[in-house]
Amino acid sequence: MTLLTFEDFPPGHFGRFGPRRVTREEIVAFAAEFDPQPMHLDERAAAESMLQGLSGSGWHLSSVMFRMMYDGFIKDTASMGSPGVNEMRWMAPLRPGDDLTIEVDVVEARVSNSRPETGIVTFKCHVRNAKGQMLCEMVSPIIIRRRDAAESN
Repeated sequence: MTLLTFEDFPPGHFGRFGPRRVTREEIVAFAAEFDPQPMHLDERAAAESMLQGLSGSGWHLSSVMFRMMYDGFIKDTASMGSPGVNEMRWMAPLRPGDDLTIEVDVVEARVSNSRPETGIVTFKCHVRNAKGQMLCEMVSPIIIRRRDAAESN
């Protein structure tokens, strides 16, 4: 299998991945384990919250988004990890039954000054539901091995 390397990520639109459906059961299970706030666990409390109904945690949405990125392209990339997330914004609630898609753009690709065998690719990802409503936006760099370095391993 040929891995995608730094050179495969020029700035511009990279791809669209999904859809992936999120169920009520997933929302409640994630919340029970990691974010047990009432609007993620209890229909009645959620209806009375500012979200006006059961909604997934933003952290759940972020986790689903990363899984979609991994399945879509990261698993086939000479990724060496990430130094973190530059920006994460949750714009609308994740609802039970939402079918999610992500749009991935490369906003910057540069060779690392300290490790020239790698490059740093900054991705901007938008998650939308089937209605086209944007739920989340993330900007995050990933360190990716350059082609010559990947081929020599």
